[in-house]
Amino acid sequence: QVQLVESGGGLAQPGGSLRLSCSTSGFRWAYNVIGWFRQAPGKEREWVSCITSNNDKPYYSDSVKGRFTMSRDNANNTVYLQMNSLRPEDTAVFYCAAVENIVPMTGHPEMASEYDYWGQGTQVTVSS
Repeated sequence: QVQLVESGGGLAQPGGSLRLSCSTSGFRWAYNVIGWFRQAPGKEREWVSCITSNNDKPYYSDSVKGRFTMSRDNANNTVYLQMNSLRPEDTAVFYCAAVENIVPMTGHPEMASEYDYWGQGTQVTVSS
């Protein structure tokens, strides 16, 4: 069973930074995509970024491109989301999600329904 555990959320001031971590375990197959989503109160869950195991190339939503950086440490089975230039509208619960396959995965899934496994979420609050 794939397990995902997020950490690193908290309170940041506008313009500040936070780094989220997602510790992964239990993958059965060689190929996967790890994604970050967020959900603000009263809003739908929104795709933020994802990274594939094929080539470790990250993809970003337009709302975070240039401010957030996603990376993965394969030796430690952990992915990171470095969030800079934070804005109040970034306030949300951030979730790590994953999907795996026996063959290399192409593209960059942006829909929550495309992911099979989810972490418990970590709160990010951006406020002065």
